Amino acid sequence: MTLFLVTLLAQAFTGWKAYNDERKQEHVQTLSFSGYLHCGHFISATFENFQSEFLQMALYVVLTISLRQIGSGESKKLSGKEDVDREPRKSPNAPWPVKKGGWILKLYSHSLSLSFVLLFLASWGLHFYGSWQDNNAEQLIHHKHPDTVIQYLCKPEFWFETFQNWQSEFLSVASIVFLTIYLRQKGSPESKPVDAPHTETGK
Repeated sequence: MTLFLVTLLAQAFTGWKAYNDERKQEHVQTLSFSGYLHCGHFISATFENFQSEFLQMALYVVLTISLRQIGSGESKKLSGKEDVDREPRKSPNAPWPVKKGGWILKLYSHSLSLSFVLLFLASWGLHFYGSWQDNNAEQLIHHKHPDTVIQYLCKPEFWFETFQNWQSEFLSVASIVFLTIYLRQKGSPESKPVDAPHTETGK
């Protein structure tokens, strides 16, 4: 979290400088740092990255429930049940929703994937909002009418930003699934044991 906060601050500071450089070239009034944090340029850039990461995590959690990859350290075994598949049992140390049961337990049983999906959707919405606001700021600088939400949705710019992030996350998920078949990292929980055969599935 420290690394996240440091790099987010660095992104904000360098983005502010770059954005004001562009505005100077356009002979438009520059923004204060606090003003930049509320503008579409910063919001779009920040949540464009967030959404792709939450998409990756949502995919990773949901797809590994039922899909298998022989030999991958990131896959469940090809057959049989694992600990994560068992029905929850009440115990003194079980989380509160398990003790409560009913619909609360049902919801809790899928809370990880639901959280990532909701975070992805929220980030996607904020990315769209920021990108739309940034687009309209550019439109005003060039003495053009701002776009409505529908008009901007029909433009390729937002979708270009979206798909360039999504495809990188799909590649990232595929990479860790397939590379763990043949490659090892001693001491890493993301790797199979160094002496494990390539066809061994799971850790």
